[in-house]
Amino acid sequence: MCFKIFIAVFAFIFVVGCNSKKKAKSASASSGTMSAATILGNPEYLAISYGGYRYINHDLEPTIAELKEDMTLLAAMGVKILRTYKVHLPQAGNILKAISELKKKDASFEMYVMLGAWIDCKNAWTERAPDHENESERNAIEIATAVALAKQYPDIVKVIAVGNEAMVKWATSYYVQPRVILKWVQYLQQLKKSKVLSRDVWITSSDDFAAWGGGSVDYHTPDLEKLINAVDYISMHTYAFHNSHYNPSFWEVPEFEKGLSDIEKVDAAMLRAKLFAMTQYKNVKNYMLSLGLEKPIHIGESGWATKSNGFYGEQGSNATDEYKQGLFYQHIRDWTKEEGISCFYFEAFDEQWKDAENPLGSENHFGLINLKGEAKYPLWDAVDAGCFKGLTRNGKHITKTYNGDETLLLKGVLVPNIKYKREN
Repeated sequence: MCFKIFIAVFAFIFVVGCNSKKKAKSASASSGTMSAATILGNPEYLAISYGGYRYINHDLEPTIAELKEDMTLLAAMGVKILRTYKVHLPQAGNILKAISELKKKDASFEMYVMLGAWIDCKNAWTERAPDHENESERNAIEIATAVALAKQYPDIVKVIAVGNEAMVKWATSYYVQPRVILKWVQYLQQLKKSKVLSRDVWITSSDDFAAWGGGSVDYHTPDLEKLINAVDYISMHTYAFHNSHYNPSFWEVPEFEKGLSDIEKVDAAMLRAKLFAMTQYKNVKNYMLSLGLEKPIHIGESGWATKSNGFYGEQGSNATDEYKQGLFYQHIRDWTKEEGISCFYFEAFDEQWKDAENPLGSENHFGLINLKGEAKYPLWDAVDAGCFKGLTRNGKHITKTYNGDETLLLKGVLVPNIKYKREN
């Protein structure tokens, strides 16, 4: 997609989106209780991954006022479903409280939550060796807290996810065997049958595509088959961004594209990134179907970072910049909307605690809005369309990065680098 066409498409989408929100409530807002089955895959219910931590110190919890500020900004973006996890921290419960208070103030306000319970193996995050065959005693508390919150806010909590990337084996500090996830999924399904939990709530686990059988056959176990049978849907993660370093064959500029201009090479690379995500989705689906099972599959995480002084920056794969983020965001939204897939795009806002000792670490820069209250390139047209008019974050009105100067933004675009040697 050429640059000018890309801008035009973005402008149309956001102008129409903002105007439609101003003219009328969502048709479903007045239709009574909503269920996961109703909102997942529904193009009117845009999904996003959300963390509200604004400071380097992760112990500084976002306040209710700050969470309300963020919820209002997400609603202005058209988001109606958000994903969060680690229910043992105050943020999860406070998000639900913030949404509840916003709904009481404005009956048309609509926001639902995919609530994640963190799952660990025994000895995770301790000085002792992780015991991947047994689970942490803490898991039971996580599940109990998720259940309590779902019962307290049945009009908001529509999904409970057992674990976040808890089965994939590269999560060496804490991963568990599928039977642990299966145990808790079955437990929650039983709570639904006994009407302790609403049947409107869907139960899943949110994990890497490989952990759902879409990669190595090492993951193809009887317990995974039982798990796929037990969940209401599969929540899979796919990251072409990270694979630009770890599995870069799709990222390399093929010989027949060597004569393209730099920006054309970038455009083509981002189309390959989209196809990479589509292929991982297809692989998970094919594995599921090979078991004689058929469940919905939605994307629990996929995103693109805008800065990196590591594997993905100028000394690495050259994957990071806002132009690429804008292309990926639009590609992933277009594809999932067309296919009836929810994508909890990662993520809404930059969070600087994730790599606190390295401000330019890529994990700090996946957000669509940065810590200065600036909308990155994917949202420039939302700013122009007035979606954020009158709204602030940390007292700052939402403006555009690069002062909205497209020429300046394009100067920072990195062409995919295939000359460096991957060392890790």
